[in-house]
Amino acid sequence: MTVERYLRGIAGTFVLVSVLLARLHSPYWLFFTAFVGLNLLQSAFTNWCPMITILKKLGVPSRG
Repeated sequence: MTVERYLRGIAGTFVLVSVLLARLHSPYWLFFTAFVGLNLLQSAFTNWCPMITILKKLGVPSRG
């Protein structure tokens, strides 16, 4: 798997888990959902994502 696929999987997992926690525990978990969304939005404009930096440092290969 590549960095891009890991990123989509991690972001999707974070969103689903935080929505589940908001439903079962506290609606404040939706702030984490918003944080993930804002992070993805800013990466669309800046072409930089902290998670991609972390994954590359862990040795996950890029697309090409």
